[in-house]
Amino acid sequence: MALSAARIGALCAIGASVGFTIGDTAVKALSDGYALHQVILIRATVSMTIMLAVLMPLIGGLRQIRTRRPGLHLMRGGLLVMANMCFHLSLTVMPIGEATAIFFVGPLIIAVFSVVFLGEYVGPRRWAAIAVGLVGVVIMIRPGTDAFTPVALLPLLAAVGYAGMHTMTRRMGVTESALTMAFYMQVAFISVSLTMGLSLGDGRLDPGSGGPMSFLTRAWVWPALEDWPIFLLAGVCSVTGAVLITQAYRKCEAALVAPLEYVALPLAILWGLLIFGEWPDALAWTGIVLIMGAGLYMIWRETRAS
Repeated sequence: MALSAARIGALCAIGASVGFTIGDTAVKALSDGYALHQVILIRATVSMTIMLAVLMPLIGGLRQIRTRRPGLHLMRGGLLVMANMCFHLSLTVMPIGEATAIFFVGPLIIAVFSVVFLGEYVGPRRWAAIAVGLVGVVIMIRPGTDAFTPVALLPLLAAVGYAGMHTMTRRMGVTESALTMAFYMQVAFISVSLTMGLSLGDGRLDPGSGGPMSFLTRAWVWPALEDWPIFLLAGVCSVTGAVLITQAYRKCEAALVAPLEYVALPLAILWGLLIFGEWPDALAWTGIVLIMGAGLYMIWRETRAS
């Protein structure tokens, strides 16, 4: 029995959420010993190898990477690289569940972008949802308290980049395949990480204090044998998640796909508990509930409006 486009999109979205959260957990596990750009380069190389050697021969070969919109692919890739790096830098000091929760303010940012850049109308109820979601972010970031760290702003920047990338995916998906967009995304990751490695890979700017700055500027080293499975896992999850989420937004409307992406939030909390022993405190749970509730309400209202 053939699956409908909606069911295929839903399964792709859930699969992408599983892949992305496992990949993020793998990167967090590597953040104490390797530079971020080295991790991204190895991950993207593994992903690219899988696409070229396995996926492309199955669905038409190298002609899948042909495109008439290289500039848009470059912009989309740049936004995703920014989002990815900001998010992973935050994981050096933040629990993965809390960083993921702040990141999921993305649907609210998309709504703001639709007003600012596309001239679309957002009603008072959706503005109220945006306000509630931002209150949740403020609660989790905790400005003005001893618990505040500027690193908590990084998932918010990641959400901005992801929102821009998501908007471009919807516009480009009419003419570009999921594999084409995933391919150029990995090209962007490889290009940026190589450039950063050539500039920072000697470790001369590493303060040696650990945390985000060391993760960003640490010298490249040859990975230990026991870490290679984690690198490979990150690469497999990256390409799987990228292809699946792009396919999800191509197959069905964002109103169906976007709520299913929130599966990543409980998964991230689960991986954080099982692998790193992390568990959100009561204040963090308050922020998580507000952000998740506001995001889901926003999606529901947009569905009703359309």
